[in-house]
Amino acid sequence: MGAGRSSLQLQQEDVDAIQEETGFTSQQIERLWSRYSSLDKSGKGHLTREDFLRIPELAINPLGDRIVHAFFYESKNGEEDKVDFKDFVRVLAHFRPIKKNQEKNKLNTRMEKLHFAFRMYDIDGDDKISRDELLAVLTMMVGQNICPEQLLSIAERTIIEADTDRDNLISFEEFAKVLERTDVEQKMPIRFLS
Repeated sequence: MGAGRSSLQLQQEDVDAIQEETGFTSQQIERLWSRYSSLDKSGKGHLTREDFLRIPELAINPLGDRIVHAFFYESKNGEEDKVDFKDFVRVLAHFRPIKKNQEKNKLNTRMEKLHFAFRMYDIDGDDKISRDELLAVLTMMVGQNICPEQLLSIAERTIIEADTDRDNLISFEEFAKVLERTDVEQKMPIRFLS
């Protein structure tokens, strides 16, 4: 995938590899390529944080910054400030709706969806969710609609209920256990290909 916008092309072998990894159809990949290309206004062949923050739905989403962070965390690029098309599609695959009897891929499994959700809360990336991280994300989500004392109470109660090893942190295993009865396969999809 070259340097200028006109030379940026999606090759059939790329489509095939992306289809295999993500489970998207070739038509969906073409639509995602079109969306990706429209976000890459200067034709650099990669997206920056600023490119993502220009998406109106992300700009107004209280967790927009955490979602944008996820694109860079998941990047296989090695460079934290660039997301190429394959990284872009790989992250979106976590949100691909699952239909009954539809084949899942490794990015669209229940565990991968849970890991993705867990990373939304694990702000410092230490594989644990602290009370302060939980409080920060809750604050992002509800803003000024709930008073700080109530938010703190919610964060503390959540830690108490989820923290089975009593280290005052929520591990991924504890996070997954709390959500074991939640249908993340149906609650995490985003209709971005309609």
